[in-house]
Amino acid sequence: MSIQLHDSLKIAEKEKALPKVIAYNRIDGPGSSLDLSEFQQTFWKLPDIQDKDDPARKWTINLPRTVGITIDTGTKIEAHPFNPDLIGVKSVEYKTEVIAHPGEVIPVKENWLLKIIEIFDIKGVKFILKNLRKGTQSSGLGGSSTATIGVCILANELAGRPFSKIQLISLASRIEQGFGVSITGTQEQSNVIFGGVTDYVWFPWGKPGYPGTCYGESLRFELIAPEDYGLLEGRTAIFHSGHPRQSSEVNLTWRNALLTEVGYNLHSKKMKVAYEFREGLRLQKWDHVLESIEEYRKIRTKLCEGYMESSRDLLERAKSYNCIAFPLGAGGGGGVLLFSPNPESLENLREDLKGIYSEIHFKIRSKGHEINNVKL
Repeated sequence: MSIQLHDSLKIAEKEKALPKVIAYNRIDGPGSSLDLSEFQQTFWKLPDIQDKDDPARKWTINLPRTVGITIDTGTKIEAHPFNPDLIGVKSVEYKTEVIAHPGEVIPVKENWLLKIIEIFDIKGVKFILKNLRKGTQSSGLGGSSTATIGVCILANELAGRPFSKIQLISLASRIEQGFGVSITGTQEQSNVIFGGVTDYVWFPWGKPGYPGTCYGESLRFELIAPEDYGLLEGRTAIFHSGHPRQSSEVNLTWRNALLTEVGYNLHSKKMKVAYEFREGLRLQKWDHVLESIEEYRKIRTKLCEGYMESSRDLLERAKSYNCIAFPLGAGGGGGVLLFSPNPESLENLREDLKGIYSEIHFKIRSKGHEINNVKL
């Protein structure tokens, strides 16, 4: 039987206490794209766990992994009272709105978020999405995935939490991928669920010996404690190249390269580079962080030159200040991560870029989402 939310949401509206979820974006780095299902499945093999207590987790060195860095940009998703017989989704930034009767949501790209609401068998509700900050949509920060998992979290709360965290990650990823919204894996979804500066080691079929785990499962390790976030913030910046394009084209090229001998061999180098990135952050060896970012960028560019299409000038400017530029996501959104082991060098680069490129300011967050007013 459907859960009718109209009346309770009307009361919440009067009390100015509408249910909402704030879902935060991520910065990715070496290891990004290894979360795509094809890469998780291609490079995963049963590990030999020699020392579970080793903080370096050396036994994971050849496993697909991604490091997520949660930042304070993202999406607010709010539940509003709606026609008792309908469900709806409205995006403020994209000026779109879709409405349907539950049970009649056609499985097309435009309805991907509406389909999630239908899955949870709730009605009489419209979800309204709004970015936390202007100018951050389509910036390579995982915006569509952030919105997708955010809708999953809010719908799950309103339905009484029928799904686990890992099931929500799996649901969000499969819906987004299946409806053709983007080529996605599980890193952005995991970031919104867990947050922080986190190392994810992917288990594409669930953890061996643990019944009930499934796609979206990972081992997770905190690499930097919240009290040390400032050390990383002082060495990183995000600027927008001003030239967004379709990131799916790059992701598709990378995925197709997996089916060639040259491409497979290049992709197979990613696990160790991602591990070096992990260790550089954990040990705060900032030179190692820079080296791993640069090596991963080179591998990605060899696999698809279009990855750097809109970022070459930023890369050259960064190098002149002993910094490195790393297009975020698949490089389509235009967002570019700048990193330097020396905070002073980064500040000098920032001054050089003023008036030429726009900066996306951010702070690192320990949590991937916030939930408010869901007890109706």
